[in-house]
Amino acid sequence: MRVEPAVRARAELGEGPTWDPTGERLIWVDILGGRVHDFHPGDGRRSVRVVEQHVGAAKPRAGGGLVLNLRDGVFVLDAPDGSDAPDGMSGHGFVGADLRPLHHDPVPGRRGNDAAVAPDGSLWVGTMRYDEGEGGGNLVRVAPDGSSRTVLSGVTVSNGLGWSPEGDRLYYIDTPTRRVDVFTFTPEGEAIDRRPLVETAESDGFPDGMTVDADGCLWVAFWEGGAVRRYTPDGRLDRTLRMPVSRPTACAFGGPGLRDLYVTSARVGLGPNEEPLAGSLLVLPDAGRGLPQPAFAG
Repeated sequence: MRVEPAVRARAELGEGPTWDPTGERLIWVDILGGRVHDFHPGDGRRSVRVVEQHVGAAKPRAGGGLVLNLRDGVFVLDAPDGSDAPDGMSGHGFVGADLRPLHHDPVPGRRGNDAAVAPDGSLWVGTMRYDEGEGGGNLVRVAPDGSSRTVLSGVTVSNGLGWSPEGDRLYYIDTPTRRVDVFTFTPEGEAIDRRPLVETAESDGFPDGMTVDADGCLWVAFWEGGAVRRYTPDGRLDRTLRMPVSRPTACAFGGPGLRDLYVTSARVGLGPNEEPLAGSLLVLPDAGRGLPQPAFAG
């Protein structure tokens, strides 16, 4: 499979690609740069919005706008798209009125990280400490009405989340464990019976963000591993896709028929002349067949 730059950028920590079918756009974030990017592959339009704090994830809302997993909790954004940004870096700052707190949870030394929307429309958000201190993060479920409950405590770097096509399994990555775990996901929206599904080697790098395809296979980006790997529902590795960057961070299917695989990447820790495509949004055309992702029902 060929890998192409969809958006040439220099994101410090590109993350969280999400396909929004309503806007026919790929939403992704630069966590440390505090930016939310939009990319419309149909006509190449791009925009970027600047957030006043670090942004771990941005997901579409069913009623329009976005829901953001920020440093200080989960916020709703009703503002329109950002301005055109041909260089991938310009944009405009949010004014305070644009952001409304839904789950306000500021903890010194901690920020929001990856997030995903469950089949029932709830938002599942992860947190982590800036120093990646062991057990310093949580996984939290935020209901559409803003009520929340902690699903997991004592995680270190809460990362990839995904559900099986039938909605009866939740996949989850706490990156330093080098595992992908699986839960039984009940009709009531509870995650129970956590067990390891995939255990990776040190030489693979660290499992980071992930997505699930229409066949129920898991596509996992490997930080410091320079690859996206696909695993079957029983945890067997069946495909390795090499990336032109050492730090791919997450992946998602988008475009017509959800057949193109988009991969975010990071520049953090690299020199200015290392890995020219690091920090860009990459795409693997016609890589597979993704699952439609629900919007947050709030």
